[in-house]
Amino acid sequence: MSIAAEREPKTPTASPRNQQLLVTLFGLYGREHQGALPVAGLVRLLGDLGIESAGVRSAVSRLKKRGVLESVKVGGAAAYRLGSGLEEIFHEGDERIFSPRRSDIGDPWLLAAFSVPESQRNLRHQIRSALTRLGFGAVTPGLWIAPAFLEAEARTQVGRAGASGYVEFFRAEYADGDSGPTMRELVASWWDLEALESMYVEFVENHRAVGERWASTEPASPQEHADAFADYVSMLTQWRRLPYLDPGLPVEYLPEDWHGVVAQDLFRTLHERLAGPARQHAERALAISIGD
Repeated sequence: MSIAAEREPKTPTASPRNQQLLVTLFGLYGREHQGALPVAGLVRLLGDLGIESAGVRSAVSRLKKRGVLESVKVGGAAAYRLGSGLEEIFHEGDERIFSPRRSDIGDPWLLAAFSVPESQRNLRHQIRSALTRLGFGAVTPGLWIAPAFLEAEARTQVGRAGASGYVEFFRAEYADGDSGPTMRELVASWWDLEALESMYVEFVENHRAVGERWASTEPASPQEHADAFADYVSMLTQWRRLPYLDPGLPVEYLPEDWHGVVAQDLFRTLHERLAGPARQHAERALAISIGD
């Protein structure tokens, strides 16, 4: 029995985790197969993660209803691809997920100021949602802050929300460090660092043993590739939201022994170790599915 089969409970439900794993698969492999993955391949790959075919089809159905996936045919076989416009968003996310940046203490801040008429309160919500997804902290309801290197990404997201005319961006530095609260105190008030730290701790606790297991083992056999695939996809699924919740705040403004640094090192190590073998397993499984 594989490591994946021992680790993951099987479930036929369309659980959020099933849907998240499915999105991870499309992010990793879907764009390299003309944007589409066959249903048989999805069933096979998610089966390697301990999910039964009923759970796969239910998760696909939920994502289809949300517009995340679209039905297509590949060689006459049923398949799914990412919904319209999502492939571009996935490409933009690659850098954030796989190469997260961290600001230095002397770098400028980016301020996003907006004021939306009450008659367009829904647009106000969309602006806040877009900034929240990028990891901005809220100074006031209409003034948000993040490291300045996020400017291009922020402008893109605000533009997608149709709100470019309501948001103004400024680059700034803190000028009251001698007489006012410290920047470290302000950062703690603008971001929920305790919640973020707990997520990093959970990530490290969940995947430290995985790192130790593969530290002295080079995946070589088909079974080891399958186990590497299971570990890698599960790890990436938990990791990929963290770089969006953490905008890359300077370490000097964060609590002592911040687990974000440890988590990022662990992710980088596992990515370098497992991404290749995981891909070999996925390509083999997809080829078999297409042949079927």
